[in-house]
Amino acid sequence: MTNARRLRIGFIPLADATALLVAVDKGFTAEEGLDVDLVREVSWSNMRDKLNIGLFDAAHLIAPVAIASSLGLGHVKVPIVAPFGLGINGNAITVSPALYEAIKAVADGDIVDPMVSSRALAKVVAARKSRGEEPLTFGMTFPFSTHNYHLRFWMAAGGVDPDEDVRLVVLPPPFMVDSLANRHVDGFCVNAPWNSIAVDLGIGHILHFVSEILLRAAEKVLAVRQKWADDNPDLLLRLTRAHRRAAEYVEQPNNHEAVATILAAPDRIGVRAEVILRTLDGKLKVSPQGAVRESDRYLLVGRAAAARPDPAQAAWLYAQMVRWGQAPLSREMLAQAKAVFRPDLYDAAMSSVDRMPDSEPKDHIGAFAGPAFDPDDIAGHLAAWKIPRQ
Repeated sequence: MTNARRLRIGFIPLADATALLVAVDKGFTAEEGLDVDLVREVSWSNMRDKLNIGLFDAAHLIAPVAIASSLGLGHVKVPIVAPFGLGINGNAITVSPALYEAIKAVADGDIVDPMVSSRALAKVVAARKSRGEEPLTFGMTFPFSTHNYHLRFWMAAGGVDPDEDVRLVVLPPPFMVDSLANRHVDGFCVNAPWNSIAVDLGIGHILHFVSEILLRAAEKVLAVRQKWADDNPDLLLRLTRAHRRAAEYVEQPNNHEAVATILAAPDRIGVRAEVILRTLDGKLKVSPQGAVRESDRYLLVGRAAAARPDPAQAAWLYAQMVRWGQAPLSREMLAQAKAVFRPDLYDAAMSSVDRMPDSEPKDHIGAFAGPAFDPDDIAGHLAAWKIPRQ
């Protein structure tokens, strides 16, 4: 487009980049006068660094990385804001066939229940320890990641100490499948489509959708530097508006095949369209034998107010940082964490109010274990757990 403002935006090949990819490839950004150059990245550290130093104007970013950057945790302090949520849920925990059978063999009930599976995992861990075997190893995408916190929350609920009883290692999302195939890990937590790829190859079982662990888990955000947002308010509104149009397009079931085709392109996610279609439809093959599990919550892109940033989600993520020793507990840091998620910027770009339906969890999280989450009482949240690290 002539005289369009050029923007450089990074993304990782994951299903929750869908709104970003569709916004560009369907022309919604162009219609807002934006000429977007999409850059495919491999790791979250690369994404964070390129956003922070200004090589990217915006990024498909894992939500806790935006918070950690704003708090100065693990790296230099660069305030980040998120005017748009790219995905609620979408992660899954996948384990090797051997670990799946071991968990199933000692489970007291149906392992689709995450409390049953986590307690069974504790039995497997204890048995391995008694035999002097190496700890189980699980892959996650970054220390400041939802994948790390989802694994830890699930494990600890059943009595597994994720720092003492197992190993958690960092792997870029596209490398998870090879690591499971090579037996470098016994399981992993990652976003779609990589769990499905492991199942299709016969090397993994999807044990849990993250929506079985947390009904509503903020995953990725459209992230920009605070200074960029302050300097470019009109651009930010246009970019946010284009993403909302894309999310509405994605959420129409009759558009799913077209969206899957867009995402399957080699310079986008680069896997078979059929695999992506399963994710969009929420009908995933969970075992190499062909068993299918269905959930209308597997990945929320725009429905149920998923795109509107929710400060309660930021508070939950900050609480996990405190719980696992990554951050101190302070009212100031909690306020800074909440301020990363900007529903006011989202609302300013919309022509109508987008509120979370009453059918969604009252605490905005819906965890399978523990009391309801209070985003203003992190200390109370931490006190509920037997295995903290703070």
